[in-house]
Amino acid sequence: MNTTTPSKLEKILAEGHFAVTSECGPPRGANGEVVEEKANLIKDHVDAINVTDNQTSVVRLCSLAACIRIKQMGLEPVLQMVTRDRNRIGIQSDILGAASFGIHNILCLTGDHQHFGDHPQAINVFDLDSTQLIQTVKLMRDKGELLGGFEMKELPKMFIGAAANPFADPFEIRVARLAKKVAAGCQFIQTQCIYNMEKFKTWMQQVRDQGLHEKVAILAGLTPMKNVGMAKYMKNRVPGIDVPDGIIERLAAVPKEKQADEGIKICVEQIEELKEEEGIRGFHIMAIEWEEKVPEIVEMAGLYPRPEIKVSEN
Repeated sequence: MNTTTPSKLEKILAEGHFAVTSECGPPRGANGEVVEEKANLIKDHVDAINVTDNQTSVVRLCSLAACIRIKQMGLEPVLQMVTRDRNRIGIQSDILGAASFGIHNILCLTGDHQHFGDHPQAINVFDLDSTQLIQTVKLMRDKGELLGGFEMKELPKMFIGAAANPFADPFEIRVARLAKKVAAGCQFIQTQCIYNMEKFKTWMQQVRDQGLHEKVAILAGLTPMKNVGMAKYMKNRVPGIDVPDGIIERLAAVPKEKQADEGIKICVEQIEELKEEEGIRGFHIMAIEWEEKVPEIVEMAGLYPRPEIKVSEN
């Protein structure tokens, strides 16, 4: 992978290190210090910090503003952008705005349907889908063109990412969807959180069969379980997540006050196992409102200290 942007994340992957990313959800209010507090908890143990974009269709402080705060802290943000809420004018404008602040990583997403959130009556946009968003960012970065044909002098330097869910139905099209995103210009992938290791490895074998692991950097997504109640909720109530009964049984077998420790232990074991899976280039740790545990997970998994990487804006 050639380094084409001033992205620290891209350079870490290009140099062959396992990348480590995490994320923080912005607050449901105007207090931007919440973002800074979360970023400070994980900053020394990750290479880049994702900021979610009104996740689950719930209104929050915007991803772009939060990413600017993280950038001004001297850290590396990943701008998540969903196409649910913006047309192509707003999308391109926000990409340029991010680039103007030196934000060089973007995760292109379609977004959850508004019916799942706190404004089910909202009108969705979906002018573009996630694959078209990838194409748009690539066009702006590589050719300096907007979708309307205007040619820019100052190009946004973006490392382009997207999401993949190996567990959604129908399973048979999961790799084909990934292939479309790679063909559109996606350079890194963060997966949905993994619990069913056997199914994930089947997906990875199909990825390797098509040679996609050589064309895109795959970061395995992991979310530590806090307790057996969380595991049951994710199994039964969260679409697209596959939690095997064995994980629920393992958490249930320990006292309630020790279930959080067991959940972290499971997460670390998964990372160690996934290190040996050909094509895995890093890990995306989504500790939902549990950011203080990310350093512990990273250290226990032997992913600390993080490599020192310097990048230039030129």
